[in-house]
Amino acid sequence: MLSSNYRVVRKIEMSNRQTDVILIGAGIMSATLGTFLKELVPDWEITVFEKLENPGEESSNEWNNAGTGHAALCELNYTPEKPDGSIDITKAIKVNEQFQLSRQFWSYLVNSHLIHNPHDFIMPIPHMSLVEGEENVSFLKKRFEALSNNPLFQGMEFSDDPEKLKEWIPLIMEGRSSNEPLAATKIDSGTDVNFGALTRMLFDHLKSKNVKVNYKHNIKNIKRNEEGLWELKVLNMESGKIEYHTAKFIFIGAGGGSLPLLQKTGIPESKHIGGFPVSGLFLVCNDPEVAEQHHAKVYGKAKVGAPPMSVPHLDTRYIDNKKSLLFGPFAGFSPKFLKTGSNMDLICSVKPYNILTMLAAGVKELSLTKYLIQQVLLSHEKRMDELREFIPNAKSDDWDIVVAGQRVQVIKDTDTGGRGTLQFGTEVVTASDGSVAALLGASPGASTAVHVMLEVLEKCFPQYMNEWEPKIKEMIPSYGMPLSENPEFFHTVHASTAQALGLSDHKELQTAGQGVS
Repeated sequence: MLSSNYRVVRKIEMSNRQTDVILIGAGIMSATLGTFLKELVPDWEITVFEKLENPGEESSNEWNNAGTGHAALCELNYTPEKPDGSIDITKAIKVNEQFQLSRQFWSYLVNSHLIHNPHDFIMPIPHMSLVEGEENVSFLKKRFEALSNNPLFQGMEFSDDPEKLKEWIPLIMEGRSSNEPLAATKIDSGTDVNFGALTRMLFDHLKSKNVKVNYKHNIKNIKRNEEGLWELKVLNMESGKIEYHTAKFIFIGAGGGSLPLLQKTGIPESKHIGGFPVSGLFLVCNDPEVAEQHHAKVYGKAKVGAPPMSVPHLDTRYIDNKKSLLFGPFAGFSPKFLKTGSNMDLICSVKPYNILTMLAAGVKELSLTKYLIQQVLLSHEKRMDELREFIPNAKSDDWDIVVAGQRVQVIKDTDTGGRGTLQFGTEVVTASDGSVAALLGASPGASTAVHVMLEVLEKCFPQYMNEWEPKIKEMIPSYGMPLSENPEFFHTVHASTAQALGLSDHKELQTAGQGVS
């Protein structure tokens, strides 16, 4: 009799907490999806759960990522060289197209007065690639020629003239004694994006639209109930009480914490997937005078045998309205899936259904493991030696260490890579019925949040897409259209988004930005 009464009471409690959509994690992905849904179906009830005290505190936080508006303008690993010596720009076009969607969506939000002061989250900054050595210079020139023929990359410049490079990157060129050939590409339409600030803006907007955002709430379990709804067992970390919430659709956007939560759902799509956590460090310049001498995001080439995540770059950043200079990343290893996670995260993610996948990855990625161990053991001076490959005159006292966010690279079985293949990128996993979606992986991540959330909408709400399409095109004019194949429309859209986001006069803004301190 007691258990029967308990079930009745519990069902009443559950029904009082039923909602249409539950978003897990208060990062840029949940913020973007929630904003989409509130524009498309304002009447739907949305509830958000976040384990920490504020939005955007993990992967989306401005100190936990590089802030690059990833548009493939400078990332050399997006343009591999083929065996015949030609350059494959397929991925570069894809990533750039995806970032253009983000620019359009953010512009819509600004123009609609849903968010304000775009300079609080996005600033114009030149994106550059820098290489040394005859072979690398040849590669960069071929890359430049291949990209220059595409409208998405018009305006890119190439130079191997030391005098021109001194104009572009004086801090990097000062004191350089190597006789090795040096070359760079530069394009002024790049951006620095403060994803933490943008996330906070979007959550402020969502709260104004009656979205219930619950901080300090930890998801303990996810399961399907008899009615076919998803039931979440949630710990209110302030009261210590357990709550039950149900929804028709749940999105798991918890950064590195997404994989364990996806596993709790038990959906078939969650099987044979593992995660490999990688931590990161940046050197940050504490001397404003040094930071003022550099104004660009300069990406180099990963060393032979190093993973794509290790591409070195020297970045101008705008954080808290202050100009900063960061160099990195330096990789490291921690078994945690989040900075605020547990040392048991990795072990607990190993299940009977993914252990073979994980073991296969372990065998395949011995070189990566060795690389991470070497990175962990680096002293401050060894890290400074790597920085001096960019800034020859860098002084150790001018640079401090900042611990960046945790990244969990996806491990899965693929047709091309076989069992236990490590994936470098961002992936969406969805249930066959569209009732669950989870975001896994890392870079380009936040930069392509709009593209990724459109993918979630298409996979999880196909029955609504015809109805929603006019509104989506209002928000994102190029939706469904490859901009690289429509140069006139691209130039129109690019100019309008630059205007809305305050990026239209790059030189004027960059000059003004150099005075920010």
